[in-house]
Amino acid sequence: MGFDEIRPYWSGLYNQKIFFSYDRCLECGLLFCSRFFTAEQLTDLYAAMSPNMEDVTTDALTATQHGYFAAARKAVPMTGGYLEIGPDVGFIVKRAAEQGHFEHFWLFEPNRAVHQALAAATGGKSCTISENMSDLSAVPDGSIGWAVAIQVLDHLLDPIATLRQIRSKLRPGGALIIVAHNEGSLLRHLMSGRWPPFCLQHPQLFNPASIRVTLGRAGFDKVVVTRSVNYFPLGFMVRQAAHAVRLDLRKLPLPSVSIGLKLGNMIVVAS
Repeated sequence: MGFDEIRPYWSGLYNQKIFFSYDRCLECGLLFCSRFFTAEQLTDLYAAMSPNMEDVTTDALTATQHGYFAAARKAVPMTGGYLEIGPDVGFIVKRAAEQGHFEHFWLFEPNRAVHQALAAATGGKSCTISENMSDLSAVPDGSIGWAVAIQVLDHLLDPIATLRQIRSKLRPGGALIIVAHNEGSLLRHLMSGRWPPFCLQHPQLFNPASIRVTLGRAGFDKVVVTRSVNYFPLGFMVRQAAHAVRLDLRKLPLPSVSIGLKLGNMIVVAS
């Protein structure tokens, strides 16, 4: 398929399942696409991307993000600077501003449309917002207590380069908090090629072993990986299960009550 033929399949949960072939590195176990979009093509595609989670209610998204925050808070003191790559509208930023003691918020979000909401999430705290996720040079070295990357690492063309930049910004006792899809999960094996993270947006997918190796190569000494809880409306889960077996239930009224499940994601704390 040519680039223009692929474009209609770039986003949306209910399109025909199309993605680049994945290979597995025999050395570290990483699942990756050896053939993928260029950086220029990705800029074009992301500029017109609709939300993949548009069927998930705000309450469910908020509960999931707050669960990530609670897990990080148990592991890392909330002091120093705060850095987040891809914070969207600032679910975790808001909690960190309300409950933490961070000196400055460094937020790298490519979507300009949410910058105003993101600034509001800091509650008036000192902050810098940039749309360039690949250049962290403005952040003082050794200043960051929390660095956060929620569902970001799978999307990067060169994740190790970004991880090395983040590591240089961490202060003693600081840590990087990552949430990523787990391609080694039971859900992935049950759904096989219909697993939603097998999609055009992910040039690589991690499992607990491969993400430890990746972080180790970026200079992180201690890496703790646990399964994360995600909240989804019951109707959304039923539709996704039906979609996996090629049934379309989009027009069928279903319950909106949210439930928390440990499915195919993992939360990683690296220091």
